[in-house]
Amino acid sequence: MVFLTIKNESKSEYIEKRSKFLGTAFPCKTEAEALNIIDSVKTKYWDARHNCYAFIVDEGRTSRFSDDGEPHGTAGKPILEVINGKKLVNVLVVVTRYFGGVLLGTGGLVRAYTTATKEALENATTVEMIPCTVCEVCCDYQDHGTLLKLTESKAEILGTSFAEKVTLSFALKDEDIEDYKKSLTETFSARLSLTEKEKRVIGFNI
Repeated sequence: MVFLTIKNESKSEYIEKRSKFLGTAFPCKTEAEALNIIDSVKTKYWDARHNCYAFIVDEGRTSRFSDDGEPHGTAGKPILEVINGKKLVNVLVVVTRYFGGVLLGTGGLVRAYTTATKEALENATTVEMIPCTVCEVCCDYQDHGTLLKLTESKAEILGTSFAEKVTLSFALKDEDIEDYKKSLTETFSARLSLTEKEKRVIGFNI
């Protein structure tokens, strides 16, 4: 299954009529993980009036949201709609509000929670999660530079080990494996071979 998510935690800050809205977006895989993160955010911002949230996890199979005391439909649902609108899954967004003493009304609240969420997600790195095969190629030291250049253009480099020979580990999209094998054979006159290790879903920046 191919899907979009975020790679890193990211933040935003939005002020509306002296109320401060702190948006925090998290990559998150399961509901249990999301609830643990929400608890930690509430602990961190214990003095805030509200910690509203929404998440879509389990690769899109589970979603929840909470207004955390704000008027019904003004916080959690707008957060969820932004996540949905960006077609993201495995994402949690918590928007923390410090009340500024001025009531914002329904429209103002929806706008504030929507804006804080959008900005938090825009500050994150979005990645496309794609089924891949983790592969290895071993080569002599003199071939390492050429191998790295060939591989970087087609795969996500995972690591390199240097021993008697150099072993390059990388993730190839399943659809690119045959093309890579052909390029490897042509570049090194069939001296090097590809070893397929395991299947994994890898994030590629978009």
